[in-house]
Amino acid sequence: MKQAVFSLAFLLAGAAAAAAPDGKALYTSNCAGCHQATGQGVPGAFPPLAGHVGALLAAPGGRAYLEHVVLYGLQGKISVKGQTYNGVMPAFGRLKDAELAALLNYVSTSWGNRFPKGQKPLTPAELAKVRQDRKTAAQVNTLRPKTVK
Repeated sequence: MKQAVFSLAFLLAGAAAAAAPDGKALYTSNCAGCHQATGQGVPGAFPPLAGHVGALLAAPGGRAYLEHVVLYGLQGKISVKGQTYNGVMPAFGRLKDAELAALLNYVSTSWGNRFPKGQKPLTPAELAKVRQDRKTAAQVNTLRPKTVK
């Protein structure tokens, strides 16, 4: 009996892990077309994420800004690594909160990006809370931390 209970618990744990969204796959299917598989972006057209997302996460309000960007998109001028970009990023609010958290966690730990000391991976609950905020892509631009260039 103990063996059967243990086996069932093991199977359920494996099924839950298998059901977890794949951040890399979500990035590849939703973001890589513009930001490239390497996160380097396209100079003058699409900003790099590589080596930049960690700075956003470390800035006051940066974590919430990134959550808003994926949910509501981004429109208007921004400066990334000395280059100005003035375009429109589409909203990805059609994705589930767990998918958005997985995607952001992948981007936050890829291409030289890291969570700042003491900061934990994003959670679906955080995205659910930000989802209630309802912003336009232009309004999201005003949330961008001014200290990050």
